[in-house]
Amino acid sequence: MNWIKKDIPQELVREIAAKYNCDPLVASILVRRGLVNGEDIRYFLEDDLRYLHNAFELPNIEDAVDRILAAKEEGEKILIFGDRDVDGITSTAMMAGGLQKLGMDVTWRLPVGDEPYGLSTRAVEEFASNAGTLVITVDCGISNIAEVARAKELGVDVIITDHHNPQDELPDAIAIVNPKLKDSRYPFRDLAGCGVAYKLISALRFALKSDLYGQPVCLFNTRPVNGAYIIETAKLRNMAVVDRITETVVPGMIDITRTRLPAFLEGQQIFVWDERQQKLTLSKIFGKGVDVQMFDIAREIEKEIPQTAGKSLLRLKEMSSFIRYSSKDCDELDVFINLFTSFIQKRENHFTEEDMADLQLACLGTVADIMPLVNENRVIVRAGLTDMQKNPRSGLSDLLIKLDLAARRITARALSWTLCPAVNAAGRMGSPEKAARLLLEQDGGARLSLAGELYDMNEERKRLGSETWTFVEPLAASSLAEFNNTFAVAYGKEIFRGVTGIMANRMINFFKTPALAASFGEYTVTGSLRSARGYDLTPILDQCADLFIDKGGHDYAAGFSMEKRHWETFLERLKTISQTIDFSEEEETSEDIIVDAELPLSYLNPDIFKVIDRLEPFGAGNEPITFMAKKMRAQEIQFMGKNGANHVKITLDTGKYKWPAVYWNAAEKVKKDFDVNNVVDVVFRLNRNWYNGTETPQMIALDVKRSEE
Repeated sequence: MNWIKKDIPQELVREIAAKYNCDPLVASILVRRGLVNGEDIRYFLEDDLRYLHNAFELPNIEDAVDRILAAKEEGEKILIFGDRDVDGITSTAMMAGGLQKLGMDVTWRLPVGDEPYGLSTRAVEEFASNAGTLVITVDCGISNIAEVARAKELGVDVIITDHHNPQDELPDAIAIVNPKLKDSRYPFRDLAGCGVAYKLISALRFALKSDLYGQPVCLFNTRPVNGAYIIETAKLRNMAVVDRITETVVPGMIDITRTRLPAFLEGQQIFVWDERQQKLTLSKIFGKGVDVQMFDIAREIEKEIPQTAGKSLLRLKEMSSFIRYSSKDCDELDVFINLFTSFIQKRENHFTEEDMADLQLACLGTVADIMPLVNENRVIVRAGLTDMQKNPRSGLSDLLIKLDLAARRITARALSWTLCPAVNAAGRMGSPEKAARLLLEQDGGARLSLAGELYDMNEERKRLGSETWTFVEPLAASSLAEFNNTFAVAYGKEIFRGVTGIMANRMINFFKTPALAASFGEYTVTGSLRSARGYDLTPILDQCADLFIDKGGHDYAAGFSMEKRHWETFLERLKTISQTIDFSEEEETSEDIIVDAELPLSYLNPDIFKVIDRLEPFGAGNEPITFMAKKMRAQEIQFMGKNGANHVKITLDTGKYKWPAVYWNAAEKVKKDFDVNNVVDVVFRLNRNWYNGTETPQMIALDVKRSEE
């Protein structure tokens, strides 16, 4: 294998370490991963929930909030409709539980058994027949044009919250809240469905507790520059900036009526920092006849944020972490906006225990849906993991105990390997409602029983997955030639519908190509598509859309159902599409290991986990850190494994510390590539191994070589 450690400018490492007050090793890893922009770096170095983007920047979210508030006022019946996977289950539990706590008449529903993905006409009609008037979809709905049209015919309004890719034609819903809409100004498109649901619940709580909801507010500031003054003002609505103007004026040269200020400020609540100074400056600029009604908010902010007391906006700019991470040239008004937002969040207790419990669900769904752990997804997952460790919400706590995770350090990896599959098993086995009930159930005995059922379903799912793979592997292998060696396909009635996604994932890992696993029912085919090597699945969904009953997904993971009579046509189109997939220009990386940092042996001590923990969570978009260290002695070698002892455990002597290193599938390399008492170089990752109630640090060796003399 080739070990590749990218050369990076050391002056840039030092600059980042100094500017953002981080360890030089952390800075070097960030730089080597291309993370040099402050707005990217902050999500790796900061945990504060204030770094979450404003929910009201999502398209149509205020319309959605208003409709829910109207439903609450009128006592309407509301249906929450979600999806059967972890993202959909957590979104459903979050939305239904949140509205129920607000005293609303809420029921919820998930696709069970062989029901198709997405909102169904049957669900709409049954809900309407029971005098229901509002449906809220979570993690689905963006493709349900006919179902939403039927709801409208029956007098039922629909709010869609989703994160899947929208098609050109959208459902005729009251509001569609999706960061991927074409007109979306939301600064991050890769929220999970549960992330979008959390934003809506958060926005609703703000609307119910804040007298600023829906009210326009102006923040106003003046500052001198080169014999003139800059007047800057921003309109905020629900703490989100909706408009902003800047005027540069020389005192005595222009009347205020000839500027844009009167029209911009008319009818607004105007807040300033230091009213006396602002009025004095306006008098200098426009004369003493100008009187702008304004309120000095500084004293109020000082009560909630004492460190601001007696300081100017210019001084506060030097102290602001928001400004430090910003990639644009920020001015005093930017400082004011951030201060005002933080003030409102603190004054109104924006992040309550309920919010933290919801973030646990948002964390779980984000990890399960393999969303990129960058930007605000990192804040969501870190906050959810931290709170889950300290105070797991009911339902999750019962399942953590059942899975023997309650006393362990909970990481994103632990979620993806243990908790997520257990929740997902309910949907895969056709009973997602049991997982949702577990998360909503108030009775402890009932939760314990449901946790046991999920555990048993997950064990059955594992058994089915193992049995199904023996059928899928040879079928997929033989399909490659038929699909231009760029696509692996397996299908048949032998593939259980609940494991198509698992099979597609195993196929891409095994064959290193995009893959399709499809289950044949009596009349329909249900398929799961997964991508590999960066291939975007959108062309398949677009070019075969006329064949599907329904479809949905992301660029790299998707699903569909179709009538069985269309299957052969679909395969022919897939063959044509496979001929357009070209991996020839892709660099061969299977023999390359990308190294994030080389560690001196003195760094291999328990403190190295501070670096690991700082850059957690790891997953999609943020792979675990790969280290390299040289000239360690392989003090002891043991063979491990149930079937033939294929794995190796090496005790590596680094001088002061000895590290256990596990090297998977490396038994044949012993004595050939390295041996006991050899001095070796190792590329590895670090983790904490939990065994018999004890946590110990451990290396996972990726490659081992004898050191050069």
